[in-house]
Amino acid sequence: MKPIEKCGYVAIIGRPNVGKSTLLNDIIGEKISIISPKPQTTRCQILGIKTVKNVQAIYIDTPGLHSAEARAMNRYMNRLANSVIVDADVIIFMVEALRWYEEDEGVLEKLEKTTAPVILAINKMDLLKDKNLLLPFIDRLKDKFLFTQIVPLSVKKRKNIEALEKIINQLLPEKPHFFLEQQITDKDEHFQIAELIREKVIQMTAQEVPYCTTVIIDSLKWKNNLLNINAVIWVEREGQKPIIIGKNGEKLKKIGTLARKDIEKLFGTKVFLRLWVKVKSNWTNNDKLLQGLGFE
Repeated sequence: MKPIEKCGYVAIIGRPNVGKSTLLNDIIGEKISIISPKPQTTRCQILGIKTVKNVQAIYIDTPGLHSAEARAMNRYMNRLANSVIVDADVIIFMVEALRWYEEDEGVLEKLEKTTAPVILAINKMDLLKDKNLLLPFIDRLKDKFLFTQIVPLSVKKRKNIEALEKIINQLLPEKPHFFLEQQITDKDEHFQIAELIREKVIQMTAQEVPYCTTVIIDSLKWKNNLLNINAVIWVEREGQKPIIIGKNGEKLKKIGTLARKDIEKLFGTKVFLRLWVKVKSNWTNNDKLLQGLGFE
């Protein structure tokens, strides 16, 4: 008999910069979600699909939940993360070993409304010098919420990831698969390329600039074995343009070079990448502008 198929959505939630995107990439085995030490790097729901035999787990990398909702972009990201909590079949709540913040408490309050099983994933165990401190930390968290399972892990060192996946696969409902076996994400080429460029902007700039930047692909054309890409890096103030462009255009050139190498690796072909930097005033705090830039 054919094994019963299991399939479901697995939300990876937590405060910003706790390791959600790195976990997704590690499980899928491909760079699905861009990563950075800077918080709020992930802005959209990103699906990573892993199918092994009769089990298909659809992981959702979410923007980090945070208390500040002063700008339209922050409110947008919180809405995305909240909607995932409602719809998920399994939830991974990621926290950092021995660290508990107000934003973690805020995530926990939102979990009170879910009926889905919640796995507490305690990340960054590789940074924990005294393992004896872990059990009291776990006991405190057990008093806060009835977790289905608690899994200490280190995404960076790839410790306990397989154990986490095994628990998830056991919890998934019996359903037919939603995606083809070979599909690993729902995002198209435009999105993937734009995110790789934005990742390099984040890496090459500081202070508020990464949070005021988005990337739109103007054109994407294949010609023989060459992929031609025209892309615009949008900022929200004139003063941010020279920060990204740099002296004599050196920083923009570096951003383009780094992004091109990652895009070539992703698509296995030569890439010709042209970048422009333009201003769309105050776009992160304007709902209509956000929609116009693809944040729906």
